[in-house]
Amino acid sequence: MRIVVALGGNALARRGEPMTADRLRANVRGACQALAGLAREHEVVITHGNGPQVGLLALQNLAYQDVAAYPLDILGAETQGMIGYVIQQELSNALAGEREVAAVLTTTEVDEADPAFERPTKLIGPTYSAQDAAEAAAEYRWTIARDGGAFRRVVPSPEPLRIMQAPLVSTLLDNGTLVVCVGGGGVPVRTDSKGRQIGMQAVVDKDAASAALAADLKADMLIMLTDGDFVSENWGTPEQRDILTASPEGLAEIAFAEGSMKPKVDAAIRVARAGGRTLIGPLERLDDLMARRVGTEIRADVDGGVVYVGE
Repeated sequence: MRIVVALGGNALARRGEPMTADRLRANVRGACQALAGLAREHEVVITHGNGPQVGLLALQNLAYQDVAAYPLDILGAETQGMIGYVIQQELSNALAGEREVAAVLTTTEVDEADPAFERPTKLIGPTYSAQDAAEAAAEYRWTIARDGGAFRRVVPSPEPLRIMQAPLVSTLLDNGTLVVCVGGGGVPVRTDSKGRQIGMQAVVDKDAASAALAADLKADMLIMLTDGDFVSENWGTPEQRDILTASPEGLAEIAFAEGSMKPKVDAAIRVARAGGRTLIGPLERLDDLMARRVGTEIRADVDGGVVYVGE
């Protein structure tokens, strides 16, 4: 099968951990060891987030005041190289050289008229207290939003139209190479009237971009790996119900919070409507997820729209 695997942020930087190179590598190594079996048997593309890392680079960038700060699109490209390199290396090590792995820096076309540019929602960087967040907003002219009990910077997150390097990724897969790409949703670009690509100041949602890539590649499956066992309706309440399988229409009727799960649900709906399947579940139980002992599957042919665990 041709499979796009989207690594959640917990695979790169666990909440509360220092964002050091050593921790990044240790987390990626564990993820790649879990993915090795899948990568031996299938055409696999690995995508990943970059929210904490791109925010960290932005802060480091601002600390050096002798030159103007680098724009967000270039920082996004930096994180693709930084994280892509580690995933490429650790997956190659986990496979003991059985498969060639290539990290590809990718750009994602967006619409400059996307309303997201007027309403920043994408959380990036470290968390702040209310006072520190207010000071950072004033000093750097950032938009700040609440993230749980803390605060973080938010930037525009436009919808991906297409992954510009999808034909290249497809060629690599056709020739037996595993690919790491669409890091952080890919560098957002617009195409001007002369056909030139121009970087945009935004961060595309990784799950939305992964769904766009899956459609461009005509992938059989999108797997979004998280730290939860299922997608849940009314999550965290006494009425919580874990979803085993769902059709895109059934899932679209359920209200999900705007946080980490809604982008995944929207991405799954996009893939299912294009004829593919999506699995959402825990990285550490990938074998169980593939065997359908855990996790949520979204596909077009689910009778009844939604089937809950235990039914």
